[in-house]
Amino acid sequence: MTGSNSFISKAPLSELLGNSLISTPCVNVRKNAKVKVVGGMLVQYLETFTDSVVVRDNTKPIGVVGGREMIQGVYKNPSSDFFEMKFVEEVMDNRLNVVTPDTTLKELISLWKAVGRAFAILNVGNDDYSVISSKKLLEIGINSNPDFHISEIPRKKIVTFDPDATFGDVMKMMLENKSRKIMAKGTNQFINDRIIIETMEKLDFLVGKDNFLEIPVEIVSLENAKEISDDLSLSEISKIMYDMSQPLIVHEDRVISPWDICMALEKN
Repeated sequence: MTGSNSFISKAPLSELLGNSLISTPCVNVRKNAKVKVVGGMLVQYLETFTDSVVVRDNTKPIGVVGGREMIQGVYKNPSSDFFEMKFVEEVMDNRLNVVTPDTTLKELISLWKAVGRAFAILNVGNDDYSVISSKKLLEIGINSNPDFHISEIPRKKIVTFDPDATFGDVMKMMLENKSRKIMAKGTNQFINDRIIIETMEKLDFLVGKDNFLEIPVEIVSLENAKEISDDLSLSEISKIMYDMSQPLIVHEDRVISPWDICMALEKN
């Protein structure tokens, strides 16, 4: 696909993604499942093309659960009770975006901005759905305007945590800054919702732990953001991020995530 990014933003998803539009299966959980069940699922799917789990009432999608719901829940109730006593329906976000092949990229991103989550599903028939996430839209970025470069992506505040930070400190920053990734001060390493939930899973979803929020972050291995020195095109950077398991790029004083690529596709 060729053309200006203004053309891209106004084009329907079916034209931008082709057959790939329906290639990412929707991962589902029952509304009456314990939160522990969906916690284990998110360890596998956060940061992937799937990224979140859809909640169903029988065959009907009624909500979505992602890292935000886990972080919010444990921050309020940092014990195993959150995982063992609560049901998925109690913690889900019922603002589930359902789109069609005719939905334009601009319309999709507007929906995402409204709910603060880069996630939508598309009905492919027989009560089955395909998922669209920010990482999925990197496929559009790969085929985008080669004249747009990452130096044109607006700078934003880089949120950092100290070496002696606790999980409570980091989770508070995530919630206050509406961010899924927080950088370790003075490094290119970061912690994200997937790492935190994976840690909870390794701790048997906090069974026997009095207060997860007081545990120091230093017990976990952080992820490394990829440092890029060249002013690559949007197409080049999208390709790099597409192949990363947990995509995050550092370029000069910018930290660039798949969400930033989506914003660039919408505005340029």
